[in-house]
Amino acid sequence: MIRHFLKDTDLSPAEQLSVLDLAAQLKESPYLYQPYAADGAGRKTVAVIFDKTSTRTRLSFATGVADLGGVPLIINPGESQMGHKESISDTVKVLERMVSTVVWRTYAHSGLEEMAAISRVPVINSLSDDYHPCQLLADLLTIREHKGEVAGLTMTYLGDAANNMANSYLLAGVTAGMHVRIGGPAGYLPAAAVVAEAEARAAETGGSVLVTSDAAEALAGTDVVATDTWVSMGQEEEKAQRLELFRDYAVDAAAMKLAAPDAIVLHCLPAYRGYEIAADVIDGDQSVVWDEAENRLHAQKALMAWLMDKAGLAPLQKIS
Repeated sequence: MIRHFLKDTDLSPAEQLSVLDLAAQLKESPYLYQPYAADGAGRKTVAVIFDKTSTRTRLSFATGVADLGGVPLIINPGESQMGHKESISDTVKVLERMVSTVVWRTYAHSGLEEMAAISRVPVINSLSDDYHPCQLLADLLTIREHKGEVAGLTMTYLGDAANNMANSYLLAGVTAGMHVRIGGPAGYLPAAAVVAEAEARAAETGGSVLVTSDAAEALAGTDVVATDTWVSMGQEEEKAQRLELFRDYAVDAAAMKLAAPDAIVLHCLPAYRGYEIAADVIDGDQSVVWDEAENRLHAQKALMAWLMDKAGLAPLQKIS
């Protein structure tokens, strides 16, 4: 059965843990599994499609595919016909005959759903307007490295709480059994449907959900503090308004005093020092941002290897 990874709850709690365990293995032994190797069951090539520019996504997937024995085929914005001269369904019917996996960084989440509905190879959401699930696998791996057991910890996300990062923090965090708090101004909070899905998953895992416009409430005693840019791609014209709107949700020294003394700080990058996060926080002792950035590589490698195994395209066998 072909499995896809379009949003965080596409993995059950047990499956998420398995992928994180595999990521830790691959961080220790980068070439332990080779699902895309020439002698494997799957094809060597992985299509990595970008509708949006990227640094970490491109580096981590290109390097990760190579580490797994494959060849990354990078398709930059405007380099394919998909979405303008050719339909998504027609495109994927070609892709699935030539590549082992499709990774897509795009805008509308509905495009990923359309692709996955007919694809005979795994489809991975490397970012959409609604979710950023690969980032959260890296974040959870980072939290585990610095905090040990993830279940039972409290994680707070501050800022634009109506964006893809807030959605994924909710869904991935409760899948891991965490108590997730989302803080942002009224009108910029997660959609009710996302909150309801997170609450349902939390009921399975012992996690919990708090959505609030009170930054102090969200931060009180928390173990993990996360944020993201206040001005994402396509929102540049709203910059002045957003800087004013979100200023009370900045992760600065005052905010960190409300968190647990040993709280760690996450940011998916790129970061804008002096806006959503203070320079002395992101560059300070509590920041684990650079470990987080590196862990995109290890988490995504684990995800790709796991999906290839579940699809029956390349069994998860260690290289001797």
